[in-house]
Amino acid sequence: MRGYCAIGLDNPQYNPNIGAVLRAAGCFGASMVAFTGSKYKKARTDVHRAHKRLPLIHVEDLKDIIPYACVPVAIEIMDGATSLIDYQHPHRAFYIFGPENSTLGSRVLSWCRDVVSIPSDGALNLAACVNIVLYDRLLKGSERGPG
Repeated sequence: MRGYCAIGLDNPQYNPNIGAVLRAAGCFGASMVAFTGSKYKKARTDVHRAHKRLPLIHVEDLKDIIPYACVPVAIEIMDGATSLIDYQHPHRAFYIFGPENSTLGSRVLSWCRDVVSIPSDGALNLAACVNIVLYDRLLKGSERGPG
């Protein structure tokens, strides 16, 4: 599989969700997890200890850590977003997920090239969203578009 992906978490509220995101990142081959907000404390939800195999980076602003030539992709429930069903993942993607109790807002959306929504009847758990997006990327891997 060509390319890579990284995960950005904008101000996640719950430490166990960060651990579960690390677990998803390890299972689905993400290259890095970066986050803003509170410092991470080891969570039991990182059952595979992914934090020992891939970088977990605490930053002030996710925009400052976008890997070179990597497409920032906001995962957000909003009008005008591309449905994940129809989305072609770029070869190099930096997926940005918002906090559990809010949205990404214009502060982050302004620098994301793509905005993608996961079709559902309600808000999903942060770690569930990461799992769904990474699985979709894996599933569509042979169909990946430019970027």
